[in-house]
Amino acid sequence: MNKFAKMHGLGNDFVILDWRDDRRRKVPEAAARRLADRRLGIGCDQILVLRACDTADLRMDILNQDGSPSGACGNGTRCVADMMMHQLQQDRIEIETDGGILTAWRAADGEIAVDMGPVKTNWQDVPLASAADTLHVPLDMAGLDMAGLDYSSLDYGGLDAVCHSLGNPHAVVFVDDAERVDIERIGPLVETASLFPDRVNLSVVSRRDDGSFRMRVWERGVGITMACGSGACASGVAIARRGLGEDENRIVMDGGAVTISWNRDTSHVLMTGPVSYVATGQLSAEITALLEADNG
Repeated sequence: MNKFAKMHGLGNDFVILDWRDDRRRKVPEAAARRLADRRLGIGCDQILVLRACDTADLRMDILNQDGSPSGACGNGTRCVADMMMHQLQQDRIEIETDGGILTAWRAADGEIAVDMGPVKTNWQDVPLASAADTLHVPLDMAGLDMAGLDYSSLDYGGLDAVCHSLGNPHAVVFVDDAERVDIERIGPLVETASLFPDRVNLSVVSRRDDGSFRMRVWERGVGITMACGSGACASGVAIARRGLGEDENRIVMDGGAVTISWNRDTSHVLMTGPVSYVATGQLSAEITALLEADNG
């Protein structure tokens, strides 16, 4: 129970606990915070707990830095898929999550692809606090002005988000230059806005000269991350829904790029990109004790 692995997808990093021999053991909040702490623990954006499963090759539970659960994690799914495909000597794998069973496989050039399942676009599914057109959700709440940018000059119509769910809620805002947005300031305002009863992940996106799209992200329960797989998927779908690009788009994040493909007929979204290994090791007695707390 005291072993771990650390991986990342484009700098979006994870501590992985292989607990397939114990379906009941939980990660206490204090242990999650310590594991995720970059000075006092291993450091990560999310903690991924692997468990045995009767309906897929394995189950993956996802915890944010603050110990809160997450319904989906695209980069984490790709990392775990690569690790488990090596272990099980498979080129394809099914992983059960709170967001459903996700299928991942080996793609070209050593990259890992995952079918993140159908995107849900109804306002109840995001969820939003009240009925709204999820293609144009106004974010003009008090104090939210995205670092004082003059939105009257933008082609995209101001503080106007595309919202949908990929197992967790996402809001995507298109701007003229994602680099100029003070996402550290506005991220927590959007995340905790009353419009989003389950909080929300915020992505700001701008089109680049080469036709790809620059995305910066604030993840609920985490903050700014170098990459966000479900956020990239949400952005790719938002680009297609708004007619700003094709149904397949290259999304460039701080840590690198992924390819997002959306199938309008099935609403499924595919993500393809690289994964990397960092370390395997053994947890200290102190952190092991935190993990064992409240587990009887």
